[in-house]
Amino acid sequence: MTAGSPGLREDAVRVLREWAAPDAAQDALRRAYAEHLAARPDGMWRSCGAGHVTASALVVDPVGGRVLLTLHPKIGRWLQTGGHCERGDATLADAALREAREESGIGELRLLPGPVVLDRHVTPCAVHMDVQYAAVAPAGAAAVRSAESLDLRWFGWDALPEGTDVSVRTLVGRTRQLVAAAGQARSL
Repeated sequence: MTAGSPGLREDAVRVLREWAAPDAAQDALRRAYAEHLAARPDGMWRSCGAGHVTASALVVDPVGGRVLLTLHPKIGRWLQTGGHCERGDATLADAALREAREESGIGELRLLPGPVVLDRHVTPCAVHMDVQYAAVAPAGAAAVRSAESLDLRWFGWDALPEGTDVSVRTLVGRTRQLVAAAGQARSL
């Protein structure tokens, strides 16, 4: 077992227990993630061969009506910011926000409360059980590409790059609904 923040695993268990999934498929993933963590003390870490929980955040500029996507070097697709949890992360939200700040170069991000959606996918390193958040950027924020990305670009809510997979489209759509409901922008 790999050591890490003593509260991170407990936070993930709590988040999954308390999260109100938007539909039956998301609730099934929520339960599967919880079962994974219950069965594997190292279920948060890269060392877990059966897969691990990860955290990501879709960076949005609601006023500008745009989302920030990164061209992932290993996957070769436009994705939200995110990745592996680290030892210093106290919560899943902390991990998602850290990743978003590192990969976007935008320090003034704030997360919307709670996860937006869950997505389980196979990557070159393992199965990722991703807990996906939304990070709101200041209006007109300028992003700076990190070394973890081939490219970094803003796209309109309805102008995602060709070939964007369904999981990212689902995250964008659900985030747009949450932002609108929270009154985060004048018009969407």
